Amino acid sequence: MIHSQLRNEVISEMFKDTFDSPDLLAERIGEALECPITIEDSKHGIISYSKHKQDIDEVRIATIMSRKVPDNIINSLWKSGVMTELFESDEPVIVPAIKEVGLGNRVAVSIRKNNKILGFIWAHTSDSFLDEEKLYILKKSAQIVKNQLLQKRIKKVKEEENHQEFFWRLLTGQLNEKEVIVEQAKEYGIELYGRQAITVLEFDLEISETVEKHINYLLETLHRIHVVCRLIDQNQLILLIRLNDNNDSTMILNQFLKHFIQKLRLRLPTANVRGSSGAIYMNPEYIKDSYHQALKVLTLKDKFPKELQLISSYQELGIYQFIDELQKKQTRENYQNRSIEKLKHYDQQNNTELLETLKVYLEFDSNVREAASSIHVHTNTLNYRIKRIIDITGIDLKDTNQKVCLYLDLQLEKLKKKSL
Repeated sequence: MIHSQLRNEVISEMFKDTFDSPDLLAERIGEALECPITIEDSKHGIISYSKHKQDIDEVRIATIMSRKVPDNIINSLWKSGVMTELFESDEPVIVPAIKEVGLGNRVAVSIRKNNKILGFIWAHTSDSFLDEEKLYILKKSAQIVKNQLLQKRIKKVKEEENHQEFFWRLLTGQLNEKEVIVEQAKEYGIELYGRQAITVLEFDLEISETVEKHINYLLETLHRIHVVCRLIDQNQLILLIRLNDNNDSTMILNQFLKHFIQKLRLRLPTANVRGSSGAIYMNPEYIKDSYHQALKVLTLKDKFPKELQLISSYQELGIYQFIDELQKKQTRENYQNRSIEKLKHYDQQNNTELLETLKVYLEFDSNVREAASSIHVHTNTLNYRIKRIIDITGIDLKDTNQKVCLYLDLQLEKLKKKSL
């Protein structure tokens, strides 16, 4: 075994002429380890790869052809726990073959700066193995590759800082004239065009470095949408998203939130996160409105958890978009729905639950069978109660206008109770 200081000098000498050449660096690592090498960025895109013989697996061929590791391989590596190990450790990780996806034996090491994943080095070991000396060379290689990648990232980090300041000014409405917004965006190299919306992912705790690391990884491997700007505000991840598809943009945003949360929970099972999105706009001066709408969705989901359980988009809120304004109007005018007040009084006097029955009946859009099932009574019982409600209040439950008004006023009653 070569003494530690001496072998570090040997390794440094081995790689001294590779600093400006990622391809040469991959080749030199491959020669030292006597196996094919692939160097990837944090998005699993290929930075460089060494030569190989004929006996390589289909995953390496597919990766080189597409310049990126196939998604099914990345998913398999997460499921097997390999990616988790690479995220949590600086040490080389032994990767047994996953035959069902065509992946042969590997040894991998992450390239990182503190908690930031910069990329990965993969050694394609086939049926051989790496001894302690070669594992040490692989680990030291990650440090050398890190220096290369950091030089490229310094400029990117400065750009991201400028982006965040610009993004905050957009969100808070400090920038509100289209010409000024477009001009400043151009200065920062930000392209504000097409259909864009704000999404907010809210965590139950402040976002830690570990969580941020996984967030960055997931955002960098997205498809179908483009993250124009991003920033973290305590427990919220705020994204400005440009949509690539011309079809149902709201559906695409919902799918993104659903898939992002699912993938994050697979990697961080204890993460408690929910998402929302504002309306989609073509003009950048309305980005602030999309932000406030996304926040409003989260606020309303707190107030109406049952009714809005499956809602994440402002576009899908329906009448709930206006419920705060309606509440303020009713408070100003001291408005009361006489039918609701009559049912409250009747229930108090007779120890009945007619008001609650009416709520359920309207929530199920007058479907007697479903409403009866939800409160565990027979349909005949429900029909009797509905008849009593009509007799007491005089309302016409076949009149859409009256039904909508009743439903709204009942929701406003609920909102009033929460604010007391």
